[in-house]
Amino acid sequence: MNREGNTYTVLYASIMVILVAVALALTSQLLKNFKQENVRVDKMEQILRSLNIVVKNKTAVAKTYRATIKKELLVNEKGEVVHSFEGSDLASNDAFNMNTANQFKIVANKSSYLLPLYIAEVEGVQKFVLPMNGNGLWGAIWGYLALDADANTVFGSDFGHASETPGLGAEIATEHFAQSFVGKHIANASGDVIGIAVVKGGKAVDEREFVDGVSGGTLTSNGVDEMIAFCVKQYAPYLMKSTNQD
Repeated sequence: MNREGNTYTVLYASIMVILVAVALALTSQLLKNFKQENVRVDKMEQILRSLNIVVKNKTAVAKTYRATIKKELLVNEKGEVVHSFEGSDLASNDAFNMNTANQFKIVANKSSYLLPLYIAEVEGVQKFVLPMNGNGLWGAIWGYLALDADANTVFGSDFGHASETPGLGAEIATEHFAQSFVGKHIANASGDVIGIAVVKGGKAVDEREFVDGVSGGTLTSNGVDEMIAFCVKQYAPYLMKSTNQD
């Protein structure tokens, strides 16, 4: 074959494209499990951080998680436990794997839904961990709110974001912001679950307890405010049942 001809050039280029595509596909497949495990470990770390537990050694995350989280639940809009996972099923079940971002969108448009909730034990005391998802200025935001045994007082929290501005809205992912929620209450004096307000520094709200939003990140702070108000409300039936059982 004439190596100077067009046919050779096209054939050579086609073979190289195919070989590169195959190599990329194989690499992606080989790394798939590794990526999935990283996502799984990262989620466990976020849940643990909401419980004020920071694991510095990645290899110890799963062990610490299973020692801390006692049950992973799927609860419905009536506050009923539809599925409960524990023991060897932890971190590998429908509750843990649920895409809560999509699920909260479904919640907003339907009267029937399922949401995950985590039951933890810290120093012998039961805690409830509520997943949350919402929208910031530039993209998705999310978080976990850990409640004390009274299902009302915030024990800890952790927040994350996809693309908020560094030094501004991205500050919601800092420990300082997360710690500002500790000790706040998600229910009012009447027992209605109304969340915790995130407001501009120096301002206050009449009904909800509040924390200061991040400086220069008003729209992101508003997103966190709306996320908390909407998401914790969906867990109100379960939280009320758990309190009445006590």
